[in-house]
Amino acid sequence: MTVRSSRHGLLVVIAGPSGVGKGTVHTRVRSLLPDAVLSVSATTRAPRDGEVDGVDYHFVSPQRFQELVDGDALLEWAEYAGNRYGTPSEPVASAVAAGHVVVLDIELQGALQVRAHDPSALLLFLAPPSFEELERRLLARGTEDPAALDRRLTRAREELDQAHHFDVTVINDDLDRCVAEVVAIIEQARHEPL
Repeated sequence: MTVRSSRHGLLVVIAGPSGVGKGTVHTRVRSLLPDAVLSVSATTRAPRDGEVDGVDYHFVSPQRFQELVDGDALLEWAEYAGNRYGTPSEPVASAVAAGHVVVLDIELQGALQVRAHDPSALLLFLAPPSFEELERRLLARGTEDPAALDRRLTRAREELDQAHHFDVTVINDDLDRCVAEVVAIIEQARHEPL
């Protein structure tokens, strides 16, 4: 299924707690909107095997990253696990001006920074059907020890409390329904303000 698109560009942030399904929703939304693009973030971390500069990330030195921060060239940025990550402003602005939907895959802190830089951005909060379901999903991953899982769940509770800062909250209880709702919200926002 391909969704009819318009010429109006839009910056979209889809954020939510770990385990809610953001990555899957991002991928499906972009596959349904032919003019949707994923913004490529800048990072100070080293490339992992198979990662390509300019495709997976823009890999930059800590000094270059600081120049981007100082020059107000990032829509948002954050530090995580000793590395810095941020969204360069210029490519996003160019893509939106060209009529694309730019989907940002960023954390909650970054989403709120985007709102400060671009009040016209559409902020969607992806939420689980319940906290218990989110906990079940994280446990099913089997990728973390109990202490790391507890930290992730504590952070998830804090993030869920921030949903009121977003334009719309979408419950990811059924992937197909959730993706269809997100696409419909994006299409509506491209034609009329929320």
